[in-house]
Amino acid sequence: MADESTKATPQEASSAEAPRHPYASVPANVARGVPNPASARLSWTDGERTIDYVSTAAHLDVRDDSGRLEGKMFSLSYVAVDGEGQADAARPVTFAYNGGPGSASVPINFGGIGPRRVETDGTSHLAASARTTDNPHTLLKDSDLVFLDALGTGWSVVADGCDPATAFSVDGDADAFARAIMDWLEKNHRWSSPIYLFGESYGTFRNAVLMRLLGERSVKLTGVVMLSAIWDWVQTLPGEDLYYLGMMPTYAAAAQFFGRAGAGVDPDEWFDRAMDFAEDVLAPALLRGDRLGAERERDVARQLSEFVGLSAGFLARRHLRVGLTEFRRRLLCDEGRVCGRLDMRFCSDEPSPMQESLDWLGGEDAADDAVEASWTNAFRAFCSDELGYEGPSVYLGQNWEHVGHTWVWQHEVPGTGEKVGAPNVAGDVALAMRRNPTMKLAIIGGRYDAATTFWNVRHDLSCQFLSPALKERVTWLRYGCGHMAYVDEPTLAAMDRDIHGFYERA
Repeated sequence: MADESTKATPQEASSAEAPRHPYASVPANVARGVPNPASARLSWTDGERTIDYVSTAAHLDVRDDSGRLEGKMFSLSYVAVDGEGQADAARPVTFAYNGGPGSASVPINFGGIGPRRVETDGTSHLAASARTTDNPHTLLKDSDLVFLDALGTGWSVVADGCDPATAFSVDGDADAFARAIMDWLEKNHRWSSPIYLFGESYGTFRNAVLMRLLGERSVKLTGVVMLSAIWDWVQTLPGEDLYYLGMMPTYAAAAQFFGRAGAGVDPDEWFDRAMDFAEDVLAPALLRGDRLGAERERDVARQLSEFVGLSAGFLARRHLRVGLTEFRRRLLCDEGRVCGRLDMRFCSDEPSPMQESLDWLGGEDAADDAVEASWTNAFRAFCSDELGYEGPSVYLGQNWEHVGHTWVWQHEVPGTGEKVGAPNVAGDVALAMRRNPTMKLAIIGGRYDAATTFWNVRHDLSCQFLSPALKERVTWLRYGCGHMAYVDEPTLAAMDRDIHGFYERA
């Protein structure tokens, strides 16, 4: 699967197994099985502007403070060079990654902001012949780029003797990325460059801890981009009202897209109305539970039905609480279709009657099936044909079995005094900004993203009570897209313009 934040929420997780990596670990003294680095000088153009760049596929050392090897993190970098092949140390450098946990960084690279991109076709599934071209909306125009695969994903490997519970955890993962980033900065003599982080999905959860951790290690960040953000893990847990509140505006957006609600209303206005309804009407109703009363519950169900396209009777029977998998299955059931999760606009035929497992259906996603394989094929062809990089035959774009299933969620938000299993890392974000008030933050979301819903991240940051001065450092961007915003060509163009402005802003 592609990204992404938990692949599905715990109550909707897939049980599909991932193949075991042929180089799942390497000896601590010799990185056996890790290929030699490979580079090539290439050019990007949009027809008007040309950028020469050097792309390098290589592994970065992840070593603890004693120098012991903990792993080798795969990186694919793109560094702009002048006519003599020299990089500009004053140019920004952005470290980018997807999430999972257990996802590699191919989607955000060959699907989104890298210099090469697989052309998409709206909400249609891509054919095997999908073209890879120079990406007119690449972030390379504003910054050098380094795409990183988390340990245990892609071609990144964990060293023998390194406890997977350390590597595959909230704190261990952020620590590994901090060490790999510092290794890249040192080897490439880029300590004087403006440094940015660009994370997607669980990559934004990682960003939250990493932006604080890097600051504590005297790596001063210029900016952080959060694409499809998720910070509070409580909102993913079964029975949590925050889950249902976050889903409601996204359900409403999907219902309008498929003509089941919101006729004649501008989609952004419709989404705003749904956000207001979630806070002003649905939240108080959920909070009261069975103290709400049957009459009031039916009244709220009727209003909710007008937003989400399901019958008021069904919503009342479910006490206003409908999980994502059930909504995906019910919204278009009269057409024999199931809508997507990462992007609810994508659809597929409904499964056969024997396929009744909700866990299995929760991991099936037309939005992922439509594009994931094409991105990975383009990445493999680029590394092999253009860079001459001899990678292992198996590339773990998603290692859900060995990473996601074993992930250790315990994390102590600084100042709370306690490690918890469902942390809210918005506290890490706020602390990092208070410590570094010159840092910029961009938060990007999509109306049709049911994996990391937009309402929740707005709620999370509002509960940090940032000062007006720090709030001015935050840029909010919302588009008519799903989880992987770059799948949508108009959104990618708009995001290109907005992120360019973000990078230019002092």
